[in-house]
Amino acid sequence: MLTICDSIKQHIPHFKIGVLTYEHIVAGPSPSMLKGKLRQFQELLYFDMEQTPLAEWPEVKEWRSVFKQIGTDASRYRPSSESLLRRVQKQTFIPSIHSAADVNNFFSLYYKLPIGIYDRDHLIGDIVITIGTQADEYIGINDRTTNFERKLVSKDAKGAFGSPIVDSKRTMVTEQTTHAIQIVYFLPSFTETQCEQMLQAMKEMFIQIHGGTAHTQLVK
Repeated sequence: MLTICDSIKQHIPHFKIGVLTYEHIVAGPSPSMLKGKLRQFQELLYFDMEQTPLAEWPEVKEWRSVFKQIGTDASRYRPSSESLLRRVQKQTFIPSIHSAADVNNFFSLYYKLPIGIYDRDHLIGDIVITIGTQADEYIGINDRTTNFERKLVSKDAKGAFGSPIVDSKRTMVTEQTTHAIQIVYFLPSFTETQCEQMLQAMKEMFIQIHGGTAHTQLVK
C-alpha cells in the first residue's frame, strides 16, 4: 500500500503518483531493441536541447517549482529526470545497465519525469511518500549519502529508500529481481487521463520485455 502524506498536499494540492507493481519478472541484459531505442532517443533529445535550452522545457520548470514549494534547493538538488537530461546535453549518454533499469531510464527521459524502480523483496511494509526530516538519509545508487530534509522521500517500515532525486542502494533492482515496484512522480498539471495513459504504456513495454504480470494504480 502506498500513500501520500498530507504535508505534501498542503504544499502541492494536485500532487499525484503512479504505481506499477510487477510480479514474476525476469530481468537481465537488455535486448538490442531496447538498447537501440534508449540510444536513439537520447540523440534526438540532444538535438532538441540545441534548439531550446533545457531550463525552458515546461517539465523541467514545473518540477523545479515543485521542489521550491516543498523547500528543496532546486539548483543544488535536481529531479533525477533533469539529471539524466543534463547528461544527454553533455553527450554523456546513459549506457545500458540491465533491462529493468533501461526501461526505467527510457521512460524517465521520454516523459521527462522522475521515476524510481525498486526490488520489492527488499521493502518492508507499506510505503509513504512524505517530506523528509534530518533523520532521513541513505546511500544512493550513486554511492553518495544524501540527506532528505525538506525533500520528497519514500519510506517503508525500515526507513527512507527512494526519492525523485536519487534512489537507495538498499532497494535497487538488479538482474536477480523478480518482484518490483515503479513509482512515477507525475507533474501536478497532468490530468488523470494523461497519467493513466502513461502508466498503461509503461506497463505494456515492461511486461513485453520482462514477462510476468503487472498492476497499475494512480495515487492522489
